[in-house]
Parts: sequence; C-alpha cells; structure tokens
Amino acid sequence: MRLGLLVALVVMLLDQLTKWLVVEKVLRPEGVWETPFYTHTRIEIGPYLEIVMAWNRGVSFGIFSNDGMLNVILLSGMSLLITVLLVIWMHRNPALLVRLALGLIVGGALGNVVDRLRFGAVADFLYFHWGSHYWPAFNLADSAITVGACVLVLDSLFAGRQSSKN
Repeated sequence: MRLGLLVALVVMLLDQLTKWLVVEKVLRPEGVWETPFYTHTRIEIGPYLEIVMAWNRGVSFGIFSNDGMLNVILLSGMSLLITVLLVIWMHRNPALLVRLALGLIVGGALGNVVDRLRFGAVADFLYFHWGSHYWPAFNLADSAITVGACVLVLDSLFAGRQSSKN
C-alpha cells in the first residue's frame, strides 16, 4: 500500500508544482499580484497545444459550476470522502496495478481539492485542439485521475480474478 500512497503524494506535489508555475510564473502579468484570477489568456505552444488559464468551479467539464463557497465546501467534501473510500480500497486490494491506479486517482483528487480550498476553483491550463475540435482545459491532476481510471477499467476487463487475488 505504501507504493500507492507514494504515487498519490508524488502526483499531488507535481500537480501543485505545475499549477504554481503556470499560475504564478507563466501566465501572471509582470507586477500583478493582487489576485490569482488575473492572468494572460493563452500561450501557444504548438499547433495542437496552448497554455491557457481556466478556473473550473465545478467538476468535470464545469458541471455544477458556481462561485459560491457552499459549492467549494460540497465539492471538496465529496472529493475527500471519495478519496477516503479509494484509500480503503487500496488497503484491501493487494494487486500492485490496482494500488498504483488508485494512487494516481487519489493524488489527482487531492491536488484538485487543494486548489478548491486555496482558490475556490481548480486551475486548468492544458488546452489541446485539432482543427476545429477542442478538448476542455485540464491539468496534471485530471490526467492522473483519467489514467488511473482507465487502468482500473482495463484491469477489471482483462485481469479478471487474478488481479483481486494478487
């Protein structure tokens, strides 16, 4: 279980580091320190990637988004409850792959909770697009959650009972 928790810690720390770099160093105009919500709009990295500043006050794709403190408390509380349940699952499941996947999800969830409690919103900044097709902005925490969830799905489809017994 220690490896899963270490993965969670590393993901959370890397997520916070990347958000700090983008919010405080890359997108903040020179000399503007009053609010983290005042930033440049976008930096083009290549034909398919931009660094943008998007503050997500809701959950995935901005669902349940509003500016109220109640929203921050409810979404943070829900994330923390789910995180506790995932850590219990991690403790009960001896399969290394499952523990690593859960570590990715837990670390990502905690990284986004830190943002909610700190800013009242989650800092999203990676913006991929292909032609006229755009994916909503996201961050390292969102990526870790997605990869962890995909690993869990693949494990449940292809590992069968072996994964739960290892």
